[in-house]
Amino acid sequence: MAKGPTYRVPYRRRREGRTNYHQRRRLILSGLPRLVVRKSLKHMRVQVIKAEEKGDVVIASATSEELRGKYGWQAPCGNIPAAYLTGLICGFRAKAKGVNKAVLDVGLHKPSRGSRVFAALKGAVDSGIEIPHDESLLPDESVIMGENIKNYAELLSSNPELYKLKFSQYLSRGLSPENLTDYFQNVKEKIISSFSVGEKN
Repeated sequence: MAKGPTYRVPYRRRREGRTNYHQRRRLILSGLPRLVVRKSLKHMRVQVIKAEEKGDVVIASATSEELRGKYGWQAPCGNIPAAYLTGLICGFRAKAKGVNKAVLDVGLHKPSRGSRVFAALKGAVDSGIEIPHDESLLPDESVIMGENIKNYAELLSSNPELYKLKFSQYLSRGLSPENLTDYFQNVKEKIISSFSVGEKN
């Protein structure tokens, strides 16, 4: 470990590899709220956060777990369609609180083209929030709707054992993966209608 009178111990979150302070500084200097997208293997969390002197203030928040309880989502909560819907919910909530512009904060996630992070961004943008981004990074509309999952399910339908293994989460909840695109559209419309009449957080 480095020593000496000029050595400065890095911030704890920097030492733990949890915060990139150079990136955070650039985002805060924009003066806009941050659309913070965080993911795990099974869930998504999207928040709109404003930096203030006393610390970060969460303006709006949504998790993919809410999709099950409030909107009846029976598909997995960690895939691209769920990420989009979570971003859509958070975006509507932020709009209701006066947020019209934001900047994307992906944290330490690698910004991969077409990933869940950018699906959540697409959801927030579709809610009406202006967020600077490169359109080429967003997933295709068909992927957001789960068209690729539907096609894969149809491909495996001739192999019942493999089909049941790959889509056990869908089947255990009574959802046929072949119907995912229509199901996604129904849940999306339910979310939009719930905010058009004024959702209570």
